[in-house]
Amino acid sequence: MQYHWLNQKNNKSLIIFLAGWSFDYYPFEFLECGEYDVLMLYDYNNLNLPLIPKYNKYYLIAWSMGVFAAYIIKDKLPRFEQKIAVNGTPYPVDDENGIPLKPFLLTLKHAKQGLEGKFYKNIFDNTEDFMRYSQSTVKRPVENRVEELNNLYKLMQNADVNYEKFYDTAIISKNDIIIPSKNQINFWSDKVKNIKMLESGHFPFYNFKSWDEILKCK
Repeated sequence: MQYHWLNQKNNKSLIIFLAGWSFDYYPFEFLECGEYDVLMLYDYNNLNLPLIPKYNKYYLIAWSMGVFAAYIIKDKLPRFEQKIAVNGTPYPVDDENGIPLKPFLLTLKHAKQGLEGKFYKNIFDNTEDFMRYSQSTVKRPVENRVEELNNLYKLMQNADVNYEKFYDTAIISKNDIIIPSKNQINFWSDKVKNIKMLESGHFPFYNFKSWDEILKCK
């Protein structure tokens, strides 16, 4: 696992953000941090955590595959005031609760071609957002991202998730074609206090100006 401080100014509260597969910090630098320090975790080729400093309060925002990763390592994470799942579930490859198995295996088989082709375009539901992303793209080597997906799938196959109440809020994009919104709703409908539906694609972050807006999304 890699990490990057999006903000580290000795604030009293820390947001820990777990990104989705293949991402790094460049596409998220636009979000205002305000009075929060923000530690981003990404690249799940392993799940080794960095040292997390002491704060008065901690908040969790997990996106896509990060929703699964955060749940797997939850016992190693701090106690959170609030935990938000964004366009993901603890069962990321599942015909009813995540990505259906058949399209996932196709993505896995052709991961390099997808990363160099349409994958990043498909995470948005409009050309304007994709063009905005094109100004701040992921910089990680493609080979590293391909390896990450293979390692994530191995982890899914070996993990005993056995989900118990953890997340408080689920943010779901109506136009998500990566993890179908109907599967997300199917999973979260009786497992969280709040579900917030967005008119967006799999990458919904351009709907927000700051991390605080995400925390207040109910």
